[in-house]
Amino acid sequence: MSKNIRIRGIVIAVVTALCLVIMFGPWNKPKGYIRTASDFFKASKLKQNLTENIHLGLDLKGGTHLVMQVKVDDVIKKMTLDDREKAEDELKNAGIPFSAVKAPANGVVVIETPDTSKHNEIREKIRPFFGDSWSDTTSSNPASVTFTLGNSAADRFRREASETAKIIIEQRVDQFGVAEPTIQRYGREENHQILVQMPGVDDPQRVKKLIGDDAKLDIRAVAQGGQKFLTKEEAEIALAGAADKEVLKNSEKRGDGSSDEGFYIVERNPVITGADLRTARGIQSQGGFGYEVAFDLKRDGSEKFGKWTGDNIGNYLAVVLNNEIKSVAVVRNRIDNSGRIEGNFTQQQAEDLGLVLRSGALPAGIVYLEERTVGPSLGAESIRQGLIAMIAGLVFVAGFMLFYYRLSGLNAVIALILNLVILLAGLAVFNATLTLPGIAGVILGIGMAVDANVLVFERIRDELRAGRTAYGSMESGFSKAIVTILDTHVTTVVSAAILYLFGTGPIRGFAVTLIIGLLANLFTAVYVSRSMFLWLLNRGGRKAETISV
Repeated sequence: MSKNIRIRGIVIAVVTALCLVIMFGPWNKPKGYIRTASDFFKASKLKQNLTENIHLGLDLKGGTHLVMQVKVDDVIKKMTLDDREKAEDELKNAGIPFSAVKAPANGVVVIETPDTSKHNEIREKIRPFFGDSWSDTTSSNPASVTFTLGNSAADRFRREASETAKIIIEQRVDQFGVAEPTIQRYGREENHQILVQMPGVDDPQRVKKLIGDDAKLDIRAVAQGGQKFLTKEEAEIALAGAADKEVLKNSEKRGDGSSDEGFYIVERNPVITGADLRTARGIQSQGGFGYEVAFDLKRDGSEKFGKWTGDNIGNYLAVVLNNEIKSVAVVRNRIDNSGRIEGNFTQQQAEDLGLVLRSGALPAGIVYLEERTVGPSLGAESIRQGLIAMIAGLVFVAGFMLFYYRLSGLNAVIALILNLVILLAGLAVFNATLTLPGIAGVILGIGMAVDANVLVFERIRDELRAGRTAYGSMESGFSKAIVTILDTHVTTVVSAAILYLFGTGPIRGFAVTLIIGLLANLFTAVYVSRSMFLWLLNRGGRKAETISV
């Protein structure tokens, strides 16, 4: 028996030590941080390590809470207009006569033609370009052919747009550098809403701009030998109505901060676009004034850019951002892999622009439905009140257990403290976020842990009243209570798992802490508590005749 107790003691000591190392170890330090002995022993370092290992949620740390809706109908509208233009181009190329191609509503394209004998030819020509998502329907106007986007296909495109927007927002928020953000679908699926919570970020306007901005980047050839016009009218006269070119305003910034205003004639078709970028980042300008955005190209974009610049040495290129020229430069040699967007940006503007360019354009616009900022002082107050509630509950429960069950109550208190240690270590291991509802889950876990001890102790009392020995009563009490303990814990874990699967951020925080606490309780209330009883009853090499319960 002594060997069994020794093994149990080693297991408990190893688990406790491992949990303490996980909780207080310097594991979440920046890359390149050199760990020293003080990180493991100095009180201030241990406190700092604990705060870095246990991530706090928005309601405790403070930050920004946004609920936005993706305007998915914009996707259907754009698709309809694109298909209308596609149908018009195809009919012109095929030489099929028509009066007009219209898009009277989202998902509807109407081709009007006075020659009804051409309707079948129009259908056969246009249907392959529209795809299976569109169908030609009978029109009330006999002089037209109508194509309609199917409802199921439209719903699929809306869902895809919503999911794509969520992914792009995740990329932008991740690159923003926020620890433990929450980005998830919100509400009913057909509402196409997204929840964003960013702990520690107290500038919601910057967050909204970063999430909602679209940076459309084109690099285009400059016509007219790179000539700059002082007025738009002069540029339009020189343009002479060329359909493959357009006039754009120049908004370059010089190193001293002044503007180099004017207008250029550029090609409509870009050499490369933002879709060809592999990465983009804000850097210090080479002249030392302000910041600029450096970018690297994907392989296909690099091939296109290299070929064009190699064939056009001496010509001019314009970097166009959101239909404004940011810089114009002459091509001195072939450029393959990278380039720069100059504009005398501030550091934050350059970094934000690089972030938006890296993540790509949103498939549709977004509208903000809810905006809330939680200040750090309010979060600190929530932590203080939550800890007071948890400590008060722990003290009250411990006092009751010691009063009612005497020495066995101390057994329960030790198991309860170890339960909390394992719970905090579990939160650190799984990178879980502790929220205010999570603290409520911890408090509920304390109650469940005590409940398991009460079941065991009452069983032991029943056995003692029946005249059994102290050791026999302990063994029988644990063996009879274990089934009930497992039943209550498994059913509660299943309920918490359902909350986690279908709940939102705070509800998930409650579920995570409750699940980890219950699993820890199975170890402490059964294995640890029983080990302490075995040690007390077998001291001195013989079984004790009494048990304090």
